[in-house]
Amino acid sequence: MKKFLSLTAIVAMLLVTVTGCFGKSDKMTIGLSISTLNNPFFVDLKKGVEDQAEELGFEVIVYDAQDESSKELSNVEDLISKKVDIIIINPTDSDAVGAAVKAANKAKIPVITVDRSANEGEVVTHIASDNVAGGKMAGEYLLELVGENGQVVELEGIPGASATIDRGTGFNEAIKNKLNVVAKQTAEFNREKGLNVMENILQANEGIVGVFAHNDEMALGALAAIEAAELEDIYVVGFDATDDAVEAVNDGRMAATVAQQPKLMGTMSVDYAKKILNDENVAANIPVSLTLIKAE
Repeated sequence: MKKFLSLTAIVAMLLVTVTGCFGKSDKMTIGLSISTLNNPFFVDLKKGVEDQAEELGFEVIVYDAQDESSKELSNVEDLISKKVDIIIINPTDSDAVGAAVKAANKAKIPVITVDRSANEGEVVTHIASDNVAGGKMAGEYLLELVGENGQVVELEGIPGASATIDRGTGFNEAIKNKLNVVAKQTAEFNREKGLNVMENILQANEGIVGVFAHNDEMALGALAAIEAAELEDIYVVGFDATDDAVEAVNDGRMAATVAQQPKLMGTMSVDYAKKILNDENVAANIPVSLTLIKAE
């Protein structure tokens, strides 16, 4: 009887050990805090992260901040409580995200920012397109299309976001003393807001010949307002090269879009996460190339 009990105890111990081994994952975990998933660009970025994480053997926990800085902070705090190994943040706002970055710093969890930068806190590396160069590219092409002294509109992204600041900087450098910006207003990277803002601008201004929107969602909203007003010869240039925008360019409805590569950004962020976790040195800024997609 004693031998039987002893054998039973040994088997039980082995089962606990085996179960424990299989129940505990040895995979490292990436926390991804994304500004919004209500935008095709960031859906592609997320896909890039998830696909590369699977390829390299990482687990990923994804949170959507829904374009709210307070929710972003809460999401990052939750990732910290889950003891993720590294956090990739696509900030809603470059200033406001500082609190989230500092929280991760305090927990000694390394941070990567992607597409938009953080103005405070310690970030190991930032992966993004050269938004100043992209804005300049858009401005130069719009100038080529409408000629000097043309009246144009600039639809700005979320105030305070680095992409908004940088794209606007590049655009205005390119058109300084050459084009007249008759209206400059935020539509917060949102298509519906782009439509509403553009409707109001069209009612208040005549003679508009061009629009530069800081992203394609706003560009497509502006295009819808222009088409609803049955106006012709207004060139719209966007930024991101989302599927809808590229289709509009190919159809001749939009003049151009600056092509970023959100999936590549996501892929690269995981590649650099692996380097950081392996204690490799990485550059503070990692550029991602841009091209201009134009209507033939």
